[in-house]
Amino acid sequence: MKRLLFTLCSLLALTAPILSAAEASRPNVLFIIFDDWGWRDAGAYGSTWVKTPNFDRIAKEGILFKNAYTSNPKCSPCRASILTGRNTWQLEEASCHNGLFPAKFAVYPDLIEASGYSIGLTGKGWGPGDFKHSGRVNNPAGPSFDEHKIVPPAKGIGQNDYSKNFDAFLTQRDKGKPFCFWMGFQEPHRAYELDSGVRLGKKLEEVVVPPYFPDTSIVRGDLADYAVEVEYADAHIGRAIEALEKAGALDNTLIVVTSDHGMPFPYVKGQIHEDGFHLPLAMRWGQGIKAGRVVEDFINVRDFAPTFMELAGLKPHEQMTGKSLLGILKSDQSGFIENREVMLAGKERHDLGRPNDWGYPVRAIRTKDYLYVHNFNPERWPAGNPETDYGNCDPSPTKELLKALGGTYYDMSFGKRPADELYDLKSDPEGVINLANDLAHAPVMNELREKMMTMLKEEGDPRALGNGAIFDTYKYLASRKKGYETWLKAQDEAMTEAIKAKAVEVDTKHRARPNKAKPRPVP
Repeated sequence: MKRLLFTLCSLLALTAPILSAAEASRPNVLFIIFDDWGWRDAGAYGSTWVKTPNFDRIAKEGILFKNAYTSNPKCSPCRASILTGRNTWQLEEASCHNGLFPAKFAVYPDLIEASGYSIGLTGKGWGPGDFKHSGRVNNPAGPSFDEHKIVPPAKGIGQNDYSKNFDAFLTQRDKGKPFCFWMGFQEPHRAYELDSGVRLGKKLEEVVVPPYFPDTSIVRGDLADYAVEVEYADAHIGRAIEALEKAGALDNTLIVVTSDHGMPFPYVKGQIHEDGFHLPLAMRWGQGIKAGRVVEDFINVRDFAPTFMELAGLKPHEQMTGKSLLGILKSDQSGFIENREVMLAGKERHDLGRPNDWGYPVRAIRTKDYLYVHNFNPERWPAGNPETDYGNCDPSPTKELLKALGGTYYDMSFGKRPADELYDLKSDPEGVINLANDLAHAPVMNELREKMMTMLKEEGDPRALGNGAIFDTYKYLASRKKGYETWLKAQDEAMTEAIKAKAVEVDTKHRARPNKAKPRPVP
């Protein structure tokens, strides 16, 4: 017995330092997410007019992902996918904007906290919607650290001092534990201070106008206001890096920087177009990633949760349908590493503004060359009904301009769409020329439609299995927009008279100077 006890004690003595070393090897995670930031608007992706030196540093010292996507281009559905590791049509109530977060779905912050991580959140986590109905006290992204405020450079920017609140978290955390922190910028979400871009140094002649907008000073000014909010948030990335350096934690921290969907403009946010669900993404992990790599594999936001789980030494939760990125992170290669070459996207109900509070169901498949989109109810208005001011499009000068101008650009953003859309992204990278009626592309479209529906059925999508009506039954919790009938009685108060006046100042010069990349009619 004495010999047995001695042997057991010896084994414990030998294994104790090994366990400590394993615990210490688990990296920290700093997850940084912008709100409404388009993937093209970063220096690392070639932008010359939106300056993002800190995002660019993350990409240079780590990996830049060229093909990162959300499965649903709206705030709460995308963030639910991030937290649960599931596609949007696998999330029941959480598939819709401003709804409930089902208690049945596990989230990675809870899971890795149980394994010994310290977790925290500053700014915007999951939302908008209700997570407390199921008894949850904290946001699914973690407990909030929002004490410190700042005076922002423009009125449209929030007062949360993200980087200082992250520094406060680092100071008070248990230094013996790894951490996982969610930094959720509220920028560049609207509303913007009108003309803040020019006031803060942006030059309108340097702004690049995408081909789905007319090239006018109104659009350029709106984009400039958006750009300063992106740049403001990017500065907080730099200060967060400094906080990590001060804490001696920089090289053992995986820093992930991304967005939830594209910029808050017509044709983009909330819409299944290339710039709506294509995301910026860069990762840095000093001791774990070979620097300077550019990855082409198609990445979905649902892949983050299983990745963080594996980094924490855990198996991904059985509910998670995403695929860990650890193999890509550990590789020393660029280009297509794991041959992930296809992506699904979709949406159901976003903001209200249709009879019976219906949504606008869409599914899409993205390959290397094409984007195929199927609109299940083409008789509905994609951005919301005209009498409710197209509620799934944020108020803005650009929105008012398109409404005032009418014509092609108006139709692209607000008009009804055909059941099928097909875009050749090799020749039309922004996806504005619909080839669905081009007989030469019929074989491609049929092949993509069949592949998309097969994949959706494999994932248990109710829409693909004939039970899509269930999505319109889920509860909607918006406090300001109570439904279609309320929309008929009140205009959106977020649009100020000053912005309206600015938006309709369309003089002859502006009308005579169309966007050089104006889209051609649908064949």
